[in-house]
This record gives sequence, structure tokens and C-alpha cells, in this order.
Amino acid sequence: MSKKIYVGNISFNAGENDLQDLFVQYGEVVSVNIIVDRHTNQSKGFGFVEMADDSAADEAISALNGTQLLGRDLRVNEARERTERPRRDDFR
Repeated sequence: MSKKIYVGNISFNAGENDLQDLFVQYGEVVSVNIIVDRHTNQSKGFGFVEMADDSAADEAISALNGTQLLGRDLRVNEARERTERPRRDDFR
């Protein structure tokens, strides 16, 4: 069973390979996704890492929360299920 991890406060200079290299120390990384603004293609400063093993993911969360990557203190915790929100177009 895989576990999805939220990673916040990511440096705008960090890439997905930087997160991959950081998390692979704790186990198999299934996917890495840094969220970017669709208009500017600039990082929004957060992303998600999916790890293959729950215990490895828990270990990575404990070890990496509060550590620095490229000068920024990372916030690392288990990702929550995304809730459906109305689109901005729906407010018009």
C-alpha cells in the first residue's frame, strides 16, 4: 500500500529531482509532484511525494519535517484527501 505525503515550504529553486533524492533515502518513491501555477508555470512552494511503503513514508515524515532543503524549512506530513471545491467560474 502506498502513502501520499504533503511537502510544504519548498524552495522555488527546488525541482522534483531534489525531492526524489531527499525521500529515496527512506524507501521507494513512487511519484513526486511539485504544484505549479498554471498561468506562470512557477512553483507554488508545495508538492506531494508518494512512497510505496507506509512504514517508510512514516519514517520519512518523522525524519524530514522541519529539515532544510535549499535554505527553507520543510513542512512534511501525511497528505489529506482532497475535498471537492467549486471552480472559480462557478461563482460568476
